[in-house]
Formats: sequence, C-alpha cells, structure tokens
Amino acid sequence: MSNFPNLKKPTHIIATLGGIGNAKYAPGTWGSLAALLLFIFISHQSINIEILIIGITFYAIYISGIVSENLIEKDHKAIVIDELAGMWIAAYPAIYYSSQNERITFVVLAFILFRIFDITKPYPISYIDKNIKGGLGIVLDDVVAGFIAAAMTIGLMNLIFG
Repeated sequence: MSNFPNLKKPTHIIATLGGIGNAKYAPGTWGSLAALLLFIFISHQSINIEILIIGITFYAIYISGIVSENLIEKDHKAIVIDELAGMWIAAYPAIYYSSQNERITFVVLAFILFRIFDITKPYPISYIDKNIKGGLGIVLDDVVAGFIAAAMTIGLMNLIFG
C-alpha cells in the first residue's frame, strides 16, 4: 500500500493522465483542463466520438479500480482519469453547435459547471461518492457530474443564444 501513485507503474501513469494528477494544487481541475483540450483535438478527427467516450469511461473504471487497490486513500486526488470521462461527457454536446463562438462558449460553460459539480458534489453525486466503492465509484460520480453539467450547459446555451 502506498500513499501516492507511483509513476513507475504504467497503470498509475494512465490514472494520473501522465502525471497531471500529481499537480500540487487542483489536480482535478488540471486533469479536467487536459481532458477538455484532448476532447477538442479528438472531436476534430474522423472518429466515432460516442464509442470513444463510452470506451474511455469503462477503461477509466478499470484503471481506477486497479490503482486504488494499491493506495491507502482509495479515491486519491491524483487519479484524474475519471475527470477525463466526466469532462468528455460534459463537452460532448458542443460538437452539435454550428458556430465556433457557440462551441467555445459551450465548452467553457461545461468546464466551469463540471468543476463546480465535481468539487461540491450535490446530490446524487455525493451519494455515489460516499456509497459506491472501487473503480466504479471513482468514475461514476464524475460521469454523473458530466451529464448534469452537459444538461445545464444546454439550458444556459438556449438562454444565451436562443
């Protein structure tokens, strides 16, 4: 058992998104920002983004479960692959907006709302965080935060752009 992820282990490198999760301050925010930038890049490629998001989510559950078994603190702040899954879900609807200005506004709002929900953990996110353990629990609260952020961002976008 360790108190901190070991970046000599490939699974720990993946779970910390290449060490981003080891940031001294706000590792979840840095992980979310990295996830958003990666999403923006990938969304401009000719890939099935929906399949990729689903695959990343299940892979995040798997990796988080493995890494958390080796750590004293099971949902360690350095594990930020869950932010990757949640942020991609929050940002996903942006690809359906037609103008560049609308897409930029969407992803900025989605990022802010996702971070607010991931940090404050309102119900049902708090329930998941406290009651579901292992890799599923580590990732599921971020997935739910991503869906809530996406829904609220769509609502705000309708208010802003009509």
